[in-house]
Order: sequence, then C-alpha cells, then structure tokens
Amino acid sequence: MALYPDLAGKVAVITGAGRLLGLGEAMAKRLAAEGCKVVITDVGQSEDKHLPASEIGTSAEMQQIVNEIKQQGGEASAFACNVLKPADVEAAVEFAVSQYGKVDIWINNAGIGYLMKPILDMDIDEWDAVLNVNLRGSFLGIKYAAKQMVKQGHGGKIINIGSQASKSAFPEASAYTTSKHGMTGLTRVASLELGKHAINVNQICPNHITTGLGAWQNAHFSEVTGKGHDKYMQDMKDRIPLGRPGLQEDIAKACAFLCSEQSIYITGEAMNVSGGEEYH
Repeated sequence: MALYPDLAGKVAVITGAGRLLGLGEAMAKRLAAEGCKVVITDVGQSEDKHLPASEIGTSAEMQQIVNEIKQQGGEASAFACNVLKPADVEAAVEFAVSQYGKVDIWINNAGIGYLMKPILDMDIDEWDAVLNVNLRGSFLGIKYAAKQMVKQGHGGKIINIGSQASKSAFPEASAYTTSKHGMTGLTRVASLELGKHAINVNQICPNHITTGLGAWQNAHFSEVTGKGHDKYMQDMKDRIPLGRPGLQEDIAKACAFLCSEQSIYITGEAMNVSGGEEYH
C-alpha cells in the first residue's frame, strides 16, 4: 500500500541497484510501489580487479529486478552505469529523461564495502578503489542529477547511502570509514548549495544490514575480533536496542520518507537507521 501519494509519477534513479537482495533492489521496489518510475543502474560488467563479478550487479540481475517490478504493476528500466565515469553518470541522467521525461529523485547507493585491511597492509590502489566508488561516485551523481533538477525548475530529492561508519570508526576499515565520513561532509555542502533550488540532500546511515555485503562484513569482523560468527552476531544483537540487525526494508522505508514531501523541511541530515545502535 502506498503511504506517500505525492510520489506517484516521480522519476527515481538508483545507482548500485543491480544486486539481488541488495539495498538498491529494496529501495527500487519500495519506490515503485509508491508509484515512482524507477531507473536502476549498476556496472553490469567489469574488468576491474577491485570490482569482481561477485560484487557488482550484472545486466541479468538488473533486468530481473525490472521484470519483478513490472510484474507488480510498477514502471522500471535498467541502465548500465559505472559511477566512476562522468560520461556514464551523465548518460544515466539523460536515459532517465529520455525514458520518463525528468529526474525527481537520485539515490547514490553504489559503493564498495568489502576491501577491509589494516592500514599497514592496504595498497594505495585498494584505498583509491574504495574512495573513488563511494565518494567520487556520489559527487558525480549529485553533480549531474542536480544539474538536471535545476534545469527542470521544480526541485528534487538526492539521497546518499552512508553507513554507521559515517559517524563511527572500525578497525581494518580505514578507506571505507573515510569515504563514508566524507560522504557526510558532501551531503551537508550539497544541501547548502542546492537548497535555493528546492533540492533536498540527505544521507541514510544504516548499521548492519542483512545483504550479501552485510554477510561478508559479518564474516570478516567475526574473524578479525576472534569471536566466531555466532558470538559476533549475538553481541551485535545485544548492543542494538531494538534487538536485531537491520533489514533491507528498513532502509527502503526511510528512503521513501525522505523522497516524499513529508520530508520537505529536512535537508543536510545524516539520518541513522540502526535500531538505536548509532545515536549521534
């Protein structure tokens, strides 16, 4: 059931949305259920050693998500986009306009969260890979989406998908934590610059979400802490006031709210969606 009638007919573009059971898929399906026309983007294929096939949304996965949205009565399209390339990001905006006439919502969801190493062991190309996708990619998304929104003249919504690491720090996550802290700064600056154009820019900061990436991170930190998987997961639940890790749907609900007119007076925020685990 649609909770936000004002989203009907809005056009939303979501980067990094091609992984089955990922955050991007959940957000795309929720926005489509609210009546948005959705463009999902992902790399599709990659020859970059830091973007292995197991960590990107393939063309087949993107099309499957599109088909499932259509089967539920929604409108959706897929577009291959490498967020590191300005021409690709600009082309994604142009594709959305060619398909649906406008861009109302842009969600920077593409990210790398699996290159975790101690600072002493991390190669510079690994550092660059994380910072480039997570931060450069978000900058490019904001730049080209906002240009289109300004041209249209009726405002818009930009959402960056951050992390608990946007506000806290974790061992062996120097590049990831730095990129997500940087995203918070980028969100705030963009909100200051784009507010005069009625463009709201906000960030969602999840904690541990049960996705493929989340499962990888849980396994990694279980080993790093020496706790083992079961003890690590139980400790996680114990420190979350609501008693469970996050679900994709938790983030999708927050996303729908921030995309709606119910959030018209909210901008520059880094909103925790963490069951109370993160509170500043």
